[in-house]
Amino acid sequence: MCKIIGVLFTNTVNGFGEIVGKRGPKMTDRLKMILDNLHKYNVDGLAKINFGLTNDVVYDVLVVAPAYSPHKIIRDGSFQITELGSQSYCQGFLVEKDGLKFAWIKTAAGGCNMLDYLLICGELRFRKLIFMGAVGALKEEFDIGDVCTPRFSVAGTLANTYLKESIKDYVPFERIYPERNYVAKVIELAAENGYFIKEASVFCTDSIAMEYTHLDEIKSFGTDLIEMETSAFYAIANIMDIPAIALLVVSDNSAAGVPLVGRNSEIQAKYEHSRCRVLPELICMIAKMQI
Repeated sequence: MCKIIGVLFTNTVNGFGEIVGKRGPKMTDRLKMILDNLHKYNVDGLAKINFGLTNDVVYDVLVVAPAYSPHKIIRDGSFQITELGSQSYCQGFLVEKDGLKFAWIKTAAGGCNMLDYLLICGELRFRKLIFMGAVGALKEEFDIGDVCTPRFSVAGTLANTYLKESIKDYVPFERIYPERNYVAKVIELAAENGYFIKEASVFCTDSIAMEYTHLDEIKSFGTDLIEMETSAFYAIANIMDIPAIALLVVSDNSAAGVPLVGRNSEIQAKYEHSRCRVLPELICMIAKMQI
């Protein structure tokens, strides 16, 4: 079950007049073990080295986005965006709006990168976790620009096995589920604010180029959408024991013949509207919602 990292030790008032708890550095035993083993052979402060983020700030939300920097999707000038740090394959940002603080990490794509970059953020303090990315549709009923969230994710990757007690416990194509009650609350609140989030099943692949060769097999798992990271994302969220949701914008549809590369201007505009208008609104909505 996904809850919140840490313990409540004091209260403060955010920019919306809501009383919110600061979270202490306590973490789950599993996450502590993972980070202790990592730090045994590496320095502490890996989130700061890679992203410029530190644990002396309690962030309202940590946004993890394999393809999106905040500048790429936020067009509203009321957001303040500060780049804090970068390494070869990643960037870290502080995004602020109306007293809210979002830690934002842009990472390389793929489940293996989700493991490395999101796990080191266990060094940080944040109240909620959001994954944002593009997703391909496997069925015609999904339109470009639809905002979706996984009902479950099928791990068609090897990355998830490294989160198990033993790597020999590998379960091929296992289903990874989000915390259902929390996701339902987000969907309900979004609908109340005029935004429709579709729940759908997701297949996670290790290869974009090779997914087309295996499309029939991939569809046989009963999945509606395809992307690369959400099975690892939700498995880590469970280890972190934190409220988490993935927000995916449909960018292409192999069943309807809409390509990932080479979309026409009309279809591109639909995609851009959801990515650049809807997602920033949903981030703020989730940050403000009470759990």
